[in-house]
Amino acid sequence: MPVDEAEALAGGASGERTGRNPGRADAGAETDTAYGAQPKSERDRLMSRVVERDNMQLAYSRVMKNRGAPGIDGMRCEDLKAWLKVNWPQAKRALLDGAYRPQPVRRVDLPKPQGGVRTLGVPTVVDRLIQQALHQAMQPLFEPIFSQSSYGFRPGRSAQQAVSKAAEYIRGGKRWVVDMDLEKFFDRVNHDVLMARVARQVQDKTVLSLIRRFVQAGMMANGVETPRYEGTPQGGPLSPLLSNILLTDLDRELEARNLSFCRYADDCNIYVSSQRAGRRIMEGVKEFLANRLKLTVNESKSAVERPWKRKFLGYSVTAQQASKIRIAKQSIQRLMDAVRQLSIEGKGSSLPQTIEKLNPVLRGWMNYFSLTQSRRPIEELDAWVRRRLRCLVWRQWKRPKTRESRMLALGLDAQRAWKSSVNGRGPWWNAGAKHMIAALPPKFFNQLGLVSLVATHQHLQRSA
Repeated sequence: MPVDEAEALAGGASGERTGRNPGRADAGAETDTAYGAQPKSERDRLMSRVVERDNMQLAYSRVMKNRGAPGIDGMRCEDLKAWLKVNWPQAKRALLDGAYRPQPVRRVDLPKPQGGVRTLGVPTVVDRLIQQALHQAMQPLFEPIFSQSSYGFRPGRSAQQAVSKAAEYIRGGKRWVVDMDLEKFFDRVNHDVLMARVARQVQDKTVLSLIRRFVQAGMMANGVETPRYEGTPQGGPLSPLLSNILLTDLDRELEARNLSFCRYADDCNIYVSSQRAGRRIMEGVKEFLANRLKLTVNESKSAVERPWKRKFLGYSVTAQQASKIRIAKQSIQRLMDAVRQLSIEGKGSSLPQTIEKLNPVLRGWMNYFSLTQSRRPIEELDAWVRRRLRCLVWRQWKRPKTRESRMLALGLDAQRAWKSSVNGRGPWWNAGAKHMIAALPPKFFNQLGLVSLVATHQHLQRSA
């Protein structure tokens, strides 16, 4: 391949098509595809389409947009362009010849809100590029066979659509949910079972061999590489597509039983009319998963229960007959934890600087939870965020004399400013007291540009 083709790959993607549906989970590949559906006779030449210039340029733009941490080789996204100019001709030849060997992934353990850890496998930037190119070439082959009830990591589909459909089932009378949690799904995928399902649509043996090498690539932690005999750790662009390919068998089984369900990656809820039916279905699906897909249901996290007692993709519903969509309590608590952490980190920063860091968190959270039909929790959150910031300001003022002078400057009369500054109460109490609300009212924070969850939600509702 001429060197100028490698330069075009590295340098010609800056203006390429980019974009991410904000409602989709963003840990994974971009799902826009470079090709339409391909006839079966062309699938034997899939690797040629993987390394085609347009597909690789699109993959490059996706990787550069998503950024991400380096893999085990330490190469940053910023270094990829220079690497491609020198090494892409050899890498392309190795891919076409079936000689390419992925590097081990770097292990990263992230704590889960409910306890335990989620293990990510971070590929090198070059391997991420190749996985993204594979994803784009393969998705048109599999998209036509995916279920309409599958919403995760697919073009034009989102978590919000899954939640809306779930609420529709509940309002339609299916007021019991079979909430299934697959035990360590991404860590337990059987490679042979997975590859058999990939091979149903992919006949190119070079591509099949490369995918197997990716899923079997070792995992490195503290300089020690551990062989991988099962699982497809999250962290690479190919992992979400492979999870959908594997779980399509589950979708087809549920459809054959004429069940109402919503699946987002490995998160699957089935909606039924009675507890008895739910328990029967739970047992049948557990048996299917164990026998057909070699997967296990986590008994402690799965249940047949009323949907308003469970959460789905961070949402829940109210118990009324016309069930309203609401934000799950755990999701509200996670936002509060994030705001609390940012306010702690803001002790040495000015209030505008803290608000600048806080705004993207608030805006992103409200964008995701725009479907909520319960206004009171977000009103209470708005008030709580302002109180956290008042608490931060009270701590920063430190001395009674400083507090008195600042409250005077903010419009309190002298007697009230003095009495408030020496009341002996703690920062949190003062942050919710009338004198601090008068000194730092909601209008004050609006002028500093603090994102209002209520105003953001109203805007999203109007533009929906």
